[in-house]
Amino acid sequence: MGRTAVEISNVDNKEIIAVLNEALSEEWLAYYQYWVGSRLMVGPMRSEVEPELLLHATQELGHAELVLNRIIQLGGIPVLNPNKWKDLARCDYEEPSDPYIEVILEQNLRGERCAIQRYQSLAAMTDGKDYATYQMAITILNEELEHEHDIEDFIADIERLKEDIRQFRL
Repeated sequence: MGRTAVEISNVDNKEIIAVLNEALSEEWLAYYQYWVGSRLMVGPMRSEVEPELLLHATQELGHAELVLNRIIQLGGIPVLNPNKWKDLARCDYEEPSDPYIEVILEQNLRGERCAIQRYQSLAAMTDGKDYATYQMAITILNEELEHEHDIEDFIADIERLKEDIRQFRL
């Protein structure tokens, strides 16, 4: 971190780096969950949902890069061993053992809601104290909110599709 950044920072860098390493672990797990789930997914609207989940995966990878860069800027070392990701992450990785589209979407929705909490907390922790980390947290938070909205829309669309099919059968 540069001299001016240190002078205006009013946070415990070790604490922020620890939180950022937790977030980094969560982003890697989220990336994999989106990526593998989109590849295994079966069910209605799969062809519409898969590209969006792959986009979300790419964005989660981008979040990991932002977080990793901030850890380094703060003088920290990013978590180096992928085996530690599950131990550090507060957000669960949910294995897509049931590839049905609604199950995959619900798993990803829970992950997004956890990520939203993570970045809300990080933004609150750094607001007015560490401007760069705060801005990064807000940027990622906005994308996580968008992901939640996308997933909720897909779930609602599938429910409407199922209701239309039920009514058609009557």
